[in-house]
Amino acid sequence: MPVIEVDHLHKRYRDQVAVHDVSFSVEEGEIFGVLGRNGAGKTTTVECIEGLRSPDGGSISVLGLDPGRDRAALRRVLGIQLQASELPEKLRVGEALELYASFYPSPLDPGELLERWGLAAKRDTAFGNLSGGQKQRLSIALALVGNPQVAILDELTTGLDPQARRDAWESIEQIRRGGVTVVLVTHFMEEAERLCDRIAVIDAGRVIAIDTPAGLVAGLSDGQRLRFRPSVPFEDAVLTQLPEVASVQRNGPQVEVRGGGDLLTAVTSTLARHQVVAIDLRLEQPTLDDAFVALTGRSTEN
Repeated sequence: MPVIEVDHLHKRYRDQVAVHDVSFSVEEGEIFGVLGRNGAGKTTTVECIEGLRSPDGGSISVLGLDPGRDRAALRRVLGIQLQASELPEKLRVGEALELYASFYPSPLDPGELLERWGLAAKRDTAFGNLSGGQKQRLSIALALVGNPQVAILDELTTGLDPQARRDAWESIEQIRRGGVTVVLVTHFMEEAERLCDRIAVIDAGRVIAIDTPAGLVAGLSDGQRLRFRPSVPFEDAVLTQLPEVASVQRNGPQVEVRGGGDLLTAVTSTLARHQVVAIDLRLEQPTLDDAFVALTGRSTEN
């Protein structure tokens, strides 16, 4: 039985539909990504899962619990790191963890969490004096102090510098190693590609694809790009007839071939049979960003 089941979820705000007929399931022990542009409906979806918003249609189950009906029971098994969460500036790190631990019947040891997340030296530091990366690690510790079975992390690394972001990625992998199922909401392609076992791509309130990162990329029929300068002229038809080739374009002396499958072998072997040498040959493999653009028609930055 999946840890989380979302079935035909629908949510609107007055005349605006934020989430339309969203369905997916999350398996135990995986890092499940919810990927999309800002405003795509990601946060509304997870807030319905968390019980923070009431859906207008569909059903949600988290470990067999209904987020609306079983809210108190859900809070004992679900850890939440909100997209925007702040603590009082003068609240000390140790005090925050002790306070949150008091909300749960069987919390983890706050001292051990401080050690695990590299915050032991900041026990007596006020929240307002923490760096961005330290605040994020504290946010994770607060989400885990209740000893949850599932953790939802919403845009965990937004606003962090590259090193702090990579530190946060290590933290997420550590959460999974501790046996916690993770739902990761993000619009960062590199983050989703590195961390997630599976990804639900959400666009305009709809799930338009669910697959592994590799599966989403593999769905691109023309995702590979091969660039080279031919040693002698040749006709485009030499390559366009190949099943692996989707298109051939020329930019001055350079040739760009797009396609899929074993594109490199197909092109180079065919050129060799026609006594053409590919000079300065470069192969660019497709990325998750390419797959996202192909699915939605635009990048996460637009």
